[in-house]
Amino acid sequence: MTPPSQSATALPIYLQISENLIRDIAAGRLVDGERLPPEREMAASLGISVGTLRKALAELERQKLLERLQGSGNYIRHQPNVASVYSMFRLELVGGGGLPRAEVISLDLMRKPDDLPEFGRSERASRIRRLRYLNETLIALEEIWLDGSAGEIQAAKLSDSLYRYYKLHLGFWISRAEDRVGVAAIPSWGGERFHLSAGTPAGYVERFSWAQDELPVEFSRTWFDASRALYVQRMK
Repeated sequence: MTPPSQSATALPIYLQISENLIRDIAAGRLVDGERLPPEREMAASLGISVGTLRKALAELERQKLLERLQGSGNYIRHQPNVASVYSMFRLELVGGGGLPRAEVISLDLMRKPDDLPEFGRSERASRIRRLRYLNETLIALEEIWLDGSAGEIQAAKLSDSLYRYYKLHLGFWISRAEDRVGVAAIPSWGGERFHLSAGTPAGYVERFSWAQDELPVEFSRTWFDASRALYVQRMK
């Protein structure tokens, strides 16, 4: 497993660990019945305390993804339906899994440009542009537009998981999303910060997201390097 991130926007460390494990279970990197390393060994490899690790494992146990047998160890238990922070994040490393992390390039409140598809009720929106990583691998550029009717995003409280931010700080949650997957050219605003130059063909995802309203509250565009990451949709 990848050691947890200490960045200001990162999830709490115990959630980073549990989410990483959940994504590895979903990707098949951890299989049903597999025994995890001893807790002290696992905690040392991650550079965290045993107490923090046990908090992460308790989260997996709560979701019935882990069976803890006294005197024997901790065993993976696969479940088809998991309430993960990143349950709607569809990009995974080519080898499977990977913990999502984001680096914000810009955050602006502005009038919606004419080339945006229709969504929400306001003429204004918060726009976030950011780099996306899985573990420490840079995989994508993201551009997210949140409709002005949902509130204004504050940079100081922004976290890697936008959906978690919406729920904790703006009082709504994303209940469903529609993705349209294809190929598109890397945009010019990626500049020198992304390893694929502007105009290079890349994997592309457009997403409309709905909260508790009939109109989508968010629209996003993601350009990803298909040599490093894949779009994965598991059928349940």
